[in-house]
Amino acid sequence: MSDTQAIVFDLYGTLYDVHSVVRQCDALYPGRGAEISAMWRQKQLEYTWLRSLMGQYIPFEQATRDALVYTCRHLELRLDEEACGKLCDAYLRLSPYPEVPDALRRLKRLGLPLAILSNGSVFSMDRVVKHSGLQEYFSHLLSVETVGVFKPDPRVYTLACRTLGLSPARILFISSNAWDAAGARHFGFKVYWVNRRGNTFDELGAAPDAVVEGLDALPALLEGGGR
Repeated sequence: MSDTQAIVFDLYGTLYDVHSVVRQCDALYPGRGAEISAMWRQKQLEYTWLRSLMGQYIPFEQATRDALVYTCRHLELRLDEEACGKLCDAYLRLSPYPEVPDALRRLKRLGLPLAILSNGSVFSMDRVVKHSGLQEYFSHLLSVETVGVFKPDPRVYTLACRTLGLSPARILFISSNAWDAAGARHFGFKVYWVNRRGNTFDELGAAPDAVVEGLDALPALLEGGGR
């Protein structure tokens, strides 16, 4: 009997490509899209961590906007309200990674509940998932706004346990963000790290239970006893 009774995914960078915003960035700032996207994402993450440390939770949309404002100031790019609105809206229309829809279909057939646990707000998560047409695969979209702090705070991972009615050991957590995977592993989840780009896992005192290059590897792992 498998000890995995639910699969919980991170959203940003795991199921959905945060750098799919490059197209909109390039449309507004030709030739600067990749540069903007990379800094924007890094500052977005930093702002969630710093806000958590300061005990000043803000909605994910605000952290995203603040990070964009910083990025454009740093790169000396003019950002008016129209451009800001278009770029922030692009974060609500992120593209799933190519292998994700088929992987979710195969995982759903295993009979395990699938959920998302994200730094995104309920509004952001709902918009992103519905825009991609993948909402049918998830039993729960769990947002950090319920606990008022961002990952990797343990209170966020506790939310998944409470909602699913399962102990940490019964949940498989999937993330492409090493800091998130480490936080989840410290919490007690079984963790698979999605390493699409051949990165090095962070030295945070925890290692993932398995490393995969994409979500398409998950069904075979689980069907073959990796649960």
